Amino acid sequence: MEIERKFLVKELPGNLDEYESKKLIQGYLSVEPVIRARREGDDYYMTYKGKGLLTREEYNLPLTEESFNHLIKKADGIVIEKTRHYLPLSGKDEGLTVELDVFSGELSGLIIAEVEFPSEEAAKAFTPLPWFGEEKTYDSAYHNSTLSREGLPK
Repeated sequence: MEIERKFLVKELPGNLDEYESKKLIQGYLSVEPVIRARREGDDYYMTYKGKGLLTREEYNLPLTEESFNHLIKKADGIVIEKTRHYLPLSGKDEGLTVELDVFSGELSGLIIAEVEFPSEEAAKAFTPLPWFGEEKTYDSAYHNSTLSREGLPK
C-alpha cells in the first residue's frame, strides 16, 4: 500500500548536492490499471498501481536491464525523465523522507515533492515544509501516469 502526499515546490533547497539522488526513467504501458517500467539508478522494476489519490495499492517486481529496455520501447506517451533527491526528515517527522523530483526532458521545469507515510493518520498530521508549494495530492493531473499522456498541466 502506498500512502503519499504530493506538493509542487516553491523553491529548491540550496543544499541538494548533500543528499543521495538517482536518475529515473519510466514509461507507462497502461494507465488503467497503472503499469509502469522504471529504471532507478542501476535497478529496474515493473510497477502495478491501483486506483486512489492519497492511498492506493502498489506492487513492484524486479526486472532485468534487458526486460526494461524491451518494455520501455512499448511505453505510451512521454517517457518520463527525472532526478530524484532523497531528503530525510528529522524532528517529529523522523523516519520520513522527502522524494524531490526534478523533471527533465519534455516535463522540464516541473518539480514535485512527495512524502510517503506509514498510515493515513500520519499523512494527515504532516505539516508541509516551508519550501513546499501548493498540495497536489488530490489532483490526478500530477500523477506521473497522467503527465506521461497529457504533459504539463495547464
